[in-house]
Amino acid sequence: MNNIVFEGPVLWSQIDANVHMRHSAYADFGAQARLELLDKIGLNMERLEALGVGPILFREELMYLREVRINDVIRVSVELTKCRPDVSRWSFRHELFRKDGIKVAIINVDGAWIDMEKRKLTTLPESVIPSFLENIPRSTDFIMEEPKTV
Repeated sequence: MNNIVFEGPVLWSQIDANVHMRHSAYADFGAQARLELLDKIGLNMERLEALGVGPILFREELMYLREVRINDVIRVSVELTKCRPDVSRWSFRHELFRKDGIKVAIINVDGAWIDMEKRKLTTLPESVIPSFLENIPRSTDFIMEEPKTV
């Protein structure tokens, strides 16, 4: 369990009719972990709002491995698996663990940045890129992807 960036309990509101954590709650834990990670590198919501950008997802894939029940504590790790040098596109892998150390899910996401005013894809300001590239943990299979040319 490396790169744990978020830990929290499973709440009653996250339980489904089968008395285990509902499917979308896993994604909620992943989203919160990403926000915590961005906050740790100085890109909290206030800073992103001031920059006029926000993170968006193109793809979210969840693999459920073990059951999670109410009051379990979930720990979430996050690693960068792929990005472009200008960090305009990026991919993260999240691993969710119960407090007993059992891995319960894997979440893979692909995303980018959106200009909040123009509602168009954008990049982060040049001054922010080094913090993203240097301070976010990378997976062992990390890929630096070159932009696609048309």
